[in-house]
Amino acid sequence: MKRYEQLVELLATDIRNGRLAPGTRLPSIRTLTARHGLSASTAFKAYYRLEEKGLVRARPRSGYYVTALAMQQQAAPARGRVARHAGRASARVAPRLDVSELVFSVLGAAQDPDIVPLGSAFAASSLFPLQRLGKSLARTARHIHGQDAVAHLPQGDPGLREQIALRYLAMGMPQAAEELIVTSGALEGLNLCLTAVARPGDLVAIESPGFYAGLQALERLKMKALEIPVHPQDGLDLGALADALRRHPVRACWFMTSFQNPMGASLSAEKKQALVALLASHDVPLIEDDVYGELYFGSRCPLPAKAFDRKGLVMHCSSFSKTLAPGYRVGWVSPGRFGQQVERLKLMTTLSASLPAQLAVADYLQHGGYDKHLRRLRHAMESQLSSLLAAIARHFPEGVRVSRPAGGYFVWVEFAAGFDALALHEAALAHGISVAPGPIFSARRDFRHCLRLNYGHPWDARFEAAMQTLGRLIRLQAPYV
Repeated sequence: MKRYEQLVELLATDIRNGRLAPGTRLPSIRTLTARHGLSASTAFKAYYRLEEKGLVRARPRSGYYVTALAMQQQAAPARGRVARHAGRASARVAPRLDVSELVFSVLGAAQDPDIVPLGSAFAASSLFPLQRLGKSLARTARHIHGQDAVAHLPQGDPGLREQIALRYLAMGMPQAAEELIVTSGALEGLNLCLTAVARPGDLVAIESPGFYAGLQALERLKMKALEIPVHPQDGLDLGALADALRRHPVRACWFMTSFQNPMGASLSAEKKQALVALLASHDVPLIEDDVYGELYFGSRCPLPAKAFDRKGLVMHCSSFSKTLAPGYRVGWVSPGRFGQQVERLKLMTTLSASLPAQLAVADYLQHGGYDKHLRRLRHAMESQLSSLLAAIARHFPEGVRVSRPAGGYFVWVEFAAGFDALALHEAALAHGISVAPGPIFSARRDFRHCLRLNYGHPWDARFEAAMQTLGRLIRLQAPYV
């Protein structure tokens, strides 16, 4: 019997015998791991299994509690485990949001520099022109005057906004520089936009699987998640979204329309246009997360959904964190009709993005050959994707399904139902390898048979050996591969 199964049996016996009465709060994950010498993912698996049995229920930001159903089970014979819903054909409202502890436990374990970062959310720092950026930072910082630090709060440095506006113009979608708002990375922009258009208790449509930081934002703001299925190649299911808009009071949408994290999927230009038209017919705002848009492998940058917006409902968010300067935290928002709300929220929260970082990025964009850097970065990413896919073919079992993204730096791997990506995550860490298990990308903790892999690092013998080890660990879960 596995360790999590032993813990499940121990707690289930205490619940059914009445030693843990309905309404009793179970020990926290931290307490459980310390008391039993378990990893966080093992403790989570035990609580998930108890939840499937109907013995416990999670309460947002509070923990796990014994359910009233447990009392009924004391007198009723077991009827077998109820299979969890695995369908992806329609939108589903998540009953709760309490993803943060799982996300922190998974991602926190992968921060060790000695870990092979296949589960990382970042690309290798060696791929970015950090030395050249450093020169821009040193040169521009010498000329900052006292008034400069407060002259353009909270919109951001006008020189940087002008450079960003030029990039929009080059894509064929003019955006006025004075309408842009510089943020501390795209994540701040996304959160500001969400706060500007939705309130606690509102229903927000998100992708499934989707970016875990979006789930955490909804959890923090006490909003509800409506999960819209995503296809690995075709992107967001517009039919499911249309049905959801008819049936539910959706207040806003948070979608990644190009090279989506975690699947790498993209909507075609025609589907982006249809998405904007659909939301416009319901007067529902779209918060568009477009941080990977310039990491395309084709000949042209894909237009964001913002390009088709005629009513100011699309709030386009992006940053230089994925393409140029991960640690500088310089992003921006083109907020459409919601500009005043976003600007006032920024004034009430962070006030301004770092001025030295803004000036350094603006200087680099003007003088540093950003487009030449992007061409090199795209070539590196495409080459690294080929290496990862080849390694999957060599080392993973046959029948494993893998996405084929046309940009970004993530692939989505799907195994047979019953495979446990959390168990693989735990076993891989013991061998010095990180992966990103599927449940961190779902409000319902679905996709346990899936994982995300990162190809944003130069391929070498270390990564090849890690993939070989992963293949061996995966085969230990037969027949679920």
